[in-house]
Amino acid sequence: MRSRDPREPHRAATPLELLFDLCFVVAVGRAAAELHHAISENHIGDGVLSFVLVFFAIWWAWLNFAWFASAFDTDDVPYRLATMVQIGGGLVLAAGVPNAFEGDFTVIVIGYVVMRLALVGQWLRAAAANPDIRPTALRFALGITVVQAGWIARLALPEGGLLASFAVLAVAEMLVPIWAERASSGTRWHPHHIAERYGLFTIIVLGEAVFSGTGAIQEGIETGEHTGALVSLAAAGLVIMFSMWWLYFERPGQQRLTSFRGAFLWGYGHLFIFGSAAAVGVGIEVAVDYDTHVAHISSVPAAMATTVPLAIFLLSVWLLHIGPRNECRPIAIGFPVAVVLVLAASFGPAPVHVAAGIVAALVATVVIATHGEREPSHQGG
Repeated sequence: MRSRDPREPHRAATPLELLFDLCFVVAVGRAAAELHHAISENHIGDGVLSFVLVFFAIWWAWLNFAWFASAFDTDDVPYRLATMVQIGGGLVLAAGVPNAFEGDFTVIVIGYVVMRLALVGQWLRAAAANPDIRPTALRFALGITVVQAGWIARLALPEGGLLASFAVLAVAEMLVPIWAERASSGTRWHPHHIAERYGLFTIIVLGEAVFSGTGAIQEGIETGEHTGALVSLAAAGLVIMFSMWWLYFERPGQQRLTSFRGAFLWGYGHLFIFGSAAAVGVGIEVAVDYDTHVAHISSVPAAMATTVPLAIFLLSVWLLHIGPRNECRPIAIGFPVAVVLVLAASFGPAPVHVAAGIVAALVATVVIATHGEREPSHQGG
C-alpha cells in the first residue's frame, strides 16, 4: 500500500468509490425521511437535533474513507475486502437511522464503529508500507481506536449525558486528523480527486431535492387535488436544486486545497454544505405536506424548513467554496444578500417560489459577472 502520487494525471473516482457512495445514498435518504416526518408532525426541535447527530456520523465516515482513498487506494484484494466491510458498516448505520430519531443510537454506533475499525486496519497497512508517513498512520490508527471505545462507552451513559458526550467525541474525531498529520510529512492526497469526490457527494445530497420534486408531482397525480400547486412547487424545487448545483460547481474545488489549513477548513466545512443541501429537499417535502394540508405546522415553520437550510447552503458555499474576498464585487456581495432575502421569504407568500427566484437571480448575477472568464468545465480533474 504505497502512497499514491498527488500529481497523478487524470485521477478520477473509481467504481469502488462509487459503490461505497451508494450505501450513503441510503443513509442520507433515511435521515432525510425521518427529518421530514418529524417536522411535519411538529417535532421540529427533536427532529433537527437527531438529524444533525445522525448526519455527522454519515458525513464523518464518508469523509475519512474519501481522504484515505485519495492517498492510498491500491485497489488490490485486501483493500477491496476492507472497503466491503466499511460498506457493510454503512448499511448497518443506515438501518439504525429510524431508531436514532427515537433516541436509540445503538445500531448506528455499531455500524459506525465497524466502518471506523475497518479503516484502522487500512491505516496499519499504510504504516507498514510507508516508513516516511508511519508516525502519521499510527497516530490515525491509535486515535480512531480510542475514540471508537468512547462511542461504545457512551451507550452506557444516562440520557442526560448523551448530548454532551456526543459533542466531546465529535470534537475528538475531528482532532485526530489534525494531530496525526503533524507527526510527519503528512499524507499525500490528490487535490483534483478530493474535489471530485466532494462534488459527487454534493450531487448525492442534492438528489433529495429531486426526490421531493418527484414526490410532489406523484402526490398531485394520485390524489387529483392541488395538482396545479404541487406541479408549481415541484418546478420551484427543480429551480432551487439546479441553482444550488450551479453555484457549487461554479468554481473548481481544488482551488481551495492549496495548504494544510485550507484543506482542513474546506473539508470540514462541507458538513454544512452537505447537511443543508439534504435538508433543502426535506423542506420541499414539508412544503408539499403543508399545501396538501397534511403537515401539523403553521406556514412560517413550513417555509423555514426550506429557506433556513437553503440560506445555510448559500452562506457555506460563499465562505468555503467561492471565497468571501472574491475579487468580483457582484459575487462577493450577491451571496450574503441572497441569504438575507431567502430568510426574509419565510414570512411572505409562496416562500419556496420566492426562494427559487432569489437563487436563480444569484445564478444570473454570477454568470453575468464572470462573462468572458469561463472555461470549459472538466469535473473529473
